[in-house]
Amino acid sequence: MEFETRTIDELVTVIRGEGRLNMVSAPLLREAVTDAISKGRPRVVVDLSGVDFMDSSGLGALVGCLKTARQAGGDLRIAAPSEQVTMVLQLSNLDRILTSYVSPEDAYRD
Repeated sequence: MEFETRTIDELVTVIRGEGRLNMVSAPLLREAVTDAISKGRPRVVVDLSGVDFMDSSGLGALVGCLKTARQAGGDLRIAAPSEQVTMVLQLSNLDRILTSYVSPEDAYRD
């Protein structure tokens, strides 16, 4: 899995991946989020529209990235999760911690 990064404005970075968010790709997500934050963009949206499978390693990466973003004074939000990803988030009760939005552009409209 590779991650594409784009910016919505100076402070918001959108990170999008395709495929499986698992123990192989989770470190790549962490790296992409850390890179965005180190460039002074602590507000991150992880676009999950292309992720068709996520396991506990993916969940751990998202929670770790959320913590990293908040420690930098920002936040991490998720956008467009698939049915499978939504189910994993709900079963783990992480849907209460990781705020989900319909699209990356909607994530920081508030």
